[in-house]
Amino acid sequence: MSTPTIGVLALQGDVREHLTALATADALARPVRRPEELDDLDGLVIPGGESTTMSKLAVVFGMLGPLREFVRSGKPVYGTCAGMIMLADKLLDGRADQETLGGIDMIVRRNAFGRQNESFEAAVEVAGIAGGAVQGVFIRAPWVESTGAAVEVLASYDGHTVAVRQGNVLATSFHPELTGDHRVHAYFVDMVRAGA
Repeated sequence: MSTPTIGVLALQGDVREHLTALATADALARPVRRPEELDDLDGLVIPGGESTTMSKLAVVFGMLGPLREFVRSGKPVYGTCAGMIMLADKLLDGRADQETLGGIDMIVRRNAFGRQNESFEAAVEVAGIAGGAVQGVFIRAPWVESTGAAVEVLASYDGHTVAVRQGNVLATSFHPELTGDHRVHAYFVDMVRAGA
């Protein structure tokens, strides 16, 4: 597969930036808002944004079940920030009614690095990404409190896990789509090609 088709969940969040990053990494990228738009995708990105809002909108738009099925199908999925929260099996500091998709055997703490005014950028070494550290943009970012045995930790920052992979599911607590460096998206596109 030379040019995989990858959807970006477009209920809320930084959709446009992911579409641009995926296109730069030689994927055909398109926004996804309805269940039927998942059908012919080779992979899916769940963007950053506000995880509780995203969870509520997924319910309202009838996407929660189809998204869970997509994750369970084994097709590659990548979540950034709120997307990492959505891919967690368990949450800390989430709302009582907050739904996740699951997919990675991890416990994630919401807003772990602080509030909006405590956002920051930092160089992060990510296993599997050649060419040195990537610039991580942390905006009300979560971190991973703990992982199961099947989860590979790809990156840590300040003693906290910030990038993980379990099989075909990838998650980062930072936003690589907000930088001009699209190596993490290229890594994910390669995962999609391999998964096909």
